[in-house]
Amino acid sequence: MKISRTIYAVATLSGTIIGAGIFTLPYITSRVGLWIMLGYFFLLGGVVILIHQFFGELALRTPDYKRLPGFAKLYLGDWGERVASASTVITLLGTMLAYLIVGGQFLSSLFPPLLKMGNGGNLFGTLIYFLAGAILIFFGIKMISRIEFWSLIGFFLVLLLIFLRAGNMINIGNLTASRPLGMGNLFLPYGAVLFSLWGASLVPEIEEMLFGKKKLLKTVIPVSIFIPVLIYLFFIYLVLGISGSQTSQSAITGLGAFLSRDIFSLLLLFGLLTTFTSLVTLGLTLKKVFWYDMGIGKNWAWLITCFVPLALFFAGINQFIPVVSFIGAMMGGINGIIILLMYRKIKPQQFLVYPLALIMFGGIIYELVYFIGLWT
Repeated sequence: MKISRTIYAVATLSGTIIGAGIFTLPYITSRVGLWIMLGYFFLLGGVVILIHQFFGELALRTPDYKRLPGFAKLYLGDWGERVASASTVITLLGTMLAYLIVGGQFLSSLFPPLLKMGNGGNLFGTLIYFLAGAILIFFGIKMISRIEFWSLIGFFLVLLLIFLRAGNMINIGNLTASRPLGMGNLFLPYGAVLFSLWGASLVPEIEEMLFGKKKLLKTVIPVSIFIPVLIYLFFIYLVLGISGSQTSQSAITGLGAFLSRDIFSLLLLFGLLTTFTSLVTLGLTLKKVFWYDMGIGKNWAWLITCFVPLALFFAGINQFIPVVSFIGAMMGGINGIIILLMYRKIKPQQFLVYPLALIMFGGIIYELVYFIGLWT
């Protein structure tokens, strides 16, 4: 029981962490170089593990079933709950927008003659992707979470197949080539890497899963973050090693020029399923937040959940990497600072709270300036 419960907890947290962020990493590595990217994984991986461990300690010390807004209200008061709730909603909306952007690209690339037209070639694909997701969110299809797990497994199996069949196409020079680094490129990985490693919202649920073995939480958290890092590095090695300078912002669409149509279509199919099931799962979660927690009517909750990301897309906020980076740096930073402020309540002498909060705050300021400059 001990082993199975621990494995289940690790699989749940790792599976939740692995999401839209994975598709940003090969392109960003192509811009900054592998060594800079490894440095970000090392630095931010340590920061994320510490903050998740702090949240885990809070969860162990706090009775009752609570999530981040509930913890924030208990330790920081009403203002903490409001900030945490707003951050949760914006994070979910932004992540849904990211899935809408990349999912539309995958669907359009899967059926190029039919869908690849308008808005850089992805407008029709994005609309079909959105409509299918909105319908499932409206009817509350719960079995999508089961499909989500298996589609993710299928995606990684296809990656393994590509490695076995096209491993001779990997050029190590694509990974080790030096890149000119300006200030813009130097800080480019911050938001995307933070987004790809963040899973703090699930820590209280993992603590509940370990019922009777909660001391294992301190082991589960670093292992669950280390596994995605290994998977991300393999994904970077595979995609960037094959496509090199032709690596696309969504990673796998740029592989079409190198892989057979059958393998490429299979990769797109599982990439599409992975992003689509995640979109629907997040949409169902956000609809319940609006409906249950905020008292908004069911139909209005659905409209806000689905159509705000679509409106942002049509407003021109439709570049995948900037959206992921913004959500990662801004919302991950805010949630991280909230967790650190709460942790300071139980461990006022913990010095690490201050440098960690400074890193989070600095990332927020940089990403805010960069994002405003990009869209103005």
